[in-house]
Amino acid sequence: MKKNFILIALLIATCGVFAQSTVFTLDVKKIGAPVQPTMYGLFFEDINYAADGGLYAEKIKNRSFEFPSDHFMGWQVFGKVALLTADAPFERNPHYVRLSPSGHRDKHTGLVNEGFFGIGVERDAEYRFSVWARGVQGTSKIRVQLIDSKSQSEQQQFASQDIEISSAQWKKYEIRLKSTQTLPKAELRIYLVSPNPADLEHVSLFPVDTWKGRENGLRKDLAQALADIHPGIFRFPGGCIVEGTDLNTRYNWKNSVGAVENRPLNENRWQYTFTHRFFPDYFQTYGMGFFEFFQLCEDIGAEPLPVISVGLACQFQNGLDAHVPVAELQPYIQDALDLIEFANGDVSSVWGKLRAEMGHPAPFAMKFLAIGNEQWGEEYPAHLEPFLTAIRAKYPEIKIVGSSGPDSEGKQFDYLWPEMRRLKADLVDEHFYRPEAWFLAQGARYDNYDRKGPKVFAGEYACHGRGKKWNHFYTSLLEAAFMTGLERNADVVQMATYAPLFAHIEGWQWRPDMIWFDNLRSMKSVSYYVQQLYATNKGTNVLSLTQDGKPICGAEGQNGLFASSVLDKNTGEIIVKIANTSATPQKITLMFSGLKKKESIKGGEIITLHSDSQDAENTLDNPTAIVPQPAVFDFNGKTFDSEIGAESFVVLKFKK
Repeated sequence: MKKNFILIALLIATCGVFAQSTVFTLDVKKIGAPVQPTMYGLFFEDINYAADGGLYAEKIKNRSFEFPSDHFMGWQVFGKVALLTADAPFERNPHYVRLSPSGHRDKHTGLVNEGFFGIGVERDAEYRFSVWARGVQGTSKIRVQLIDSKSQSEQQQFASQDIEISSAQWKKYEIRLKSTQTLPKAELRIYLVSPNPADLEHVSLFPVDTWKGRENGLRKDLAQALADIHPGIFRFPGGCIVEGTDLNTRYNWKNSVGAVENRPLNENRWQYTFTHRFFPDYFQTYGMGFFEFFQLCEDIGAEPLPVISVGLACQFQNGLDAHVPVAELQPYIQDALDLIEFANGDVSSVWGKLRAEMGHPAPFAMKFLAIGNEQWGEEYPAHLEPFLTAIRAKYPEIKIVGSSGPDSEGKQFDYLWPEMRRLKADLVDEHFYRPEAWFLAQGARYDNYDRKGPKVFAGEYACHGRGKKWNHFYTSLLEAAFMTGLERNADVVQMATYAPLFAHIEGWQWRPDMIWFDNLRSMKSVSYYVQQLYATNKGTNVLSLTQDGKPICGAEGQNGLFASSVLDKNTGEIIVKIANTSATPQKITLMFSGLKKKESIKGGEIITLHSDSQDAENTLDNPTAIVPQPAVFDFNGKTFDSEIGAESFVVLKFKK
């Protein structure tokens, strides 16, 4: 692409009008609806190895030997290794291993862990190895190594250190290994190097340099990418994993808090779903649980929006007999009430006390709670209603997010919206994974929504190219165009989150995705930059921007143009967003109305997102192929003329 494809040469400020120019009228006096701080945000679901193997910085797969189909999945064992449960240190992770001498001095006992598609390490970086261990028949010793099993060097190990296990009682031991090389697919090897056996449990390896330096921390580059969007809302932990393939495998928030060593393993909802990209080793350790999610929200300045089960298993995969009867919902309702207490309760409360013990005495000040994900049919409002009654009785300040089902229109959508109004849900979650034509036709989607009903949460959306279901520029451009309609209708739409968020380049099952990564690198897609441009330029209030008195929404006669405008009362900026989805440049005239006689508008900054190819994309090898290009321009007047390049998205900033 032409890196410098910017409108500098074309941004000609005059009092005249170009021939065949499209005239936009921006009323600076008519200040419209507030843009909510939560307007643009993030949605996290553990799909595509987004958690374990992704944002959660743990590098050891199956660290507690709890994978049910194969307790040594992810491990190679050699010598005399036994899997035991008697006298285990952690009730909900009962398995551990005993390393015993093989009986021959030249036959070694130990373990090798493969990590998640390998273990990524960087030269001169330190890694915190920890293990719960006890000596058997006296003091034991293990040797811990980072290795390159494919190395052509004289030795495989490139970092090594011994740990003396001095106690017969379970105890946590910790060392730091400093890597002498950068390697995306290293392994961890443990030898028994003493004549006495050793018991090992919860074998863990984290980079020391995690996000905020936390021991049970997050991968720094991925967390920073989230912070750099400046999101207003963060929805977690899903998604369909909230429902589970069945109720036994739903995401249970209570299992994700407390001591990390005692958080039980959960089968991932996506483990068996996609046979075309099948990963039978895809589990959830809950190492990144609700406490860590709340903490991340606080770090990046986003309001937390947890989603909990409504007692309905995934309806795509189950019949009615798989769900909890309405009369038996009380434990699920109690889970919801307890979650609010965990987030907001005083330290004297049961769950507030646990939060304090985990290191956060102050409340997380949670304001929103979503109940159910993509549920539909009569069973959903029947299940939702008792939750609403109980939560509003005890916590009337909490805003409840309901669902409009899995579709953006149609029978279930049309049934659920009136039900959400009847139940007085505060917001309704809409999902749309749709092709290009849908996004091009939806610029005015929210213009005629009920202004007095529940507000809209566009909770999962992405343009899925027809025949091109992968990240590329054109679909991101259409997302930018569609989002002008979200912004213009900020009195109705109060939250929006693209989905999914993360994908491991070797472990993906669904695409497109916002951020791609391997074990050492990460890449922000063009869709990421679209979201960032909106989130960092959301302003505080909508301004009226029209063409011939009508919204600029890609309608007939508007030449593929979509546009919206906001005022930022904090900075005084007037921000105009324009998407040209057509294959030809479009001349526009922006007329500022509502100005006093001696007032004028000044430029300005322009940020342009463009590619010469619809199919172009950012990659791990070329992560900045398509990025926003900022520039400044001079302007002082009441009529602004410019030309918007073919298939381009621009953000223009002015001041009165």
